[in-house]
Amino acid sequence: MALTTSAEAPLPVGQVSRLIGGWIDRLGAVWVEGQITQLSRRPGAGVVFLTLRDPSHDISVSVTCYRQVFDAVADVVSEGARVVVHAKPEWYAPRGQLSLRAAEIRPVGIGELLARLEQLKRSLAAEGLFAVERKRPLPFLPQLIGLVCGRASAAERDVLEVARRRWPAVRFEVRNVAVQGVHAVPQVVRAVRELDRMDDVDVIVVARGGGSVEDLLPFSDEQLVRAVAECRTPVVSAIGHEPDAPLLDLVADLRAATPTDAAKKVVPDVREELERVRSLRDRALRCVRGLLEREERGLAHALARPVMEHPQRMVEERQAQVDALVARGRRVLGHLLDRADSELAHTHARVVALSPAATLERGYAVLQRADGAVVRSPDEVAEDEELRARVAGGAFAVRRVDGGGAVVPRP
Repeated sequence: MALTTSAEAPLPVGQVSRLIGGWIDRLGAVWVEGQITQLSRRPGAGVVFLTLRDPSHDISVSVTCYRQVFDAVADVVSEGARVVVHAKPEWYAPRGQLSLRAAEIRPVGIGELLARLEQLKRSLAAEGLFAVERKRPLPFLPQLIGLVCGRASAAERDVLEVARRRWPAVRFEVRNVAVQGVHAVPQVVRAVRELDRMDDVDVIVVARGGGSVEDLLPFSDEQLVRAVAECRTPVVSAIGHEPDAPLLDLVADLRAATPTDAAKKVVPDVREELERVRSLRDRALRCVRGLLEREERGLAHALARPVMEHPQRMVEERQAQVDALVARGRRVLGHLLDRADSELAHTHARVVALSPAATLERGYAVLQRADGAVVRSPDEVAEDEELRARVAGGAFAVRRVDGGGAVVPRP
């Protein structure tokens, strides 16, 4: 329960310390994992003093244990080792200091570390941090490269020398950090985030040389993996050698086998690029020359054709064809007109020959009744009936005067 205090009724320091000690005593024994950063084994002393640190955070706690507890693991535990401690929190009231009283210390073996890394790998992969679609392409020619590496390390030298040899104008923003030990993770995370906030940094390279599994553990830390996943700037992982595979390789946008390989993948070789430019230029010139030569041959072939040598020949040929067609049309038309004229003459002769006027010209006459009907038989004419006689020279009136069918002109 919370205590009720005020400025008028404060608690003495001793009472506050005793209360804190009471609360801590009620916590009981706990299992704690961490990395030993300091180890003090004073000769003749029956107590060993250790400092246990969280590898991922800047937090540590003091640990004490009896010598016989530490002697059980003294051959396999030293500064920098990871251990699991079964201890009871204790509060030292005179100094107001928290510590752990260890009853058992167990070293964390390689197999156990690898198993935990594999479990963490599966967990982060399930979140999609290693997905291929998250990875961003590197810029072709970065103007400023952020480099996170150990101070005066071989990895730093390899990256700088190889990159500047390939492209002398390249610039680096270097952050020297601890690349192993308890301070590695916080410093690497801080450097990566600082470089990511710089707008002119085009790519970040995290480089370290080879080492043991324990040495490379900081680059499989969950805090570092998440920090790289949150970066806006493409990140290249160049940790260890080809067989090494920290989790940073999986979350980075590009994994390089070595720091030297990272420099080759991030920075193009100016000589190779100049050679590629020359090759492309020569190829373009060959293509243009080939095109011009092909078009020149086509043009020469076209100019060599007769129609191009004598362009008026086509008009002359067409004129001759037109003249021939016109002459042929006239001949055909004349023939048709002659035939039509001949047919018309023959038809006219037949019409004239068959015309009643021709019959009249031979001395015949045509008798017509008053209604214009032609008389073909004497029985058709009554006595004294007036008729009209038509001859070649004209017509005159006649009438029938006897019963015998004689017809005389009308007086």
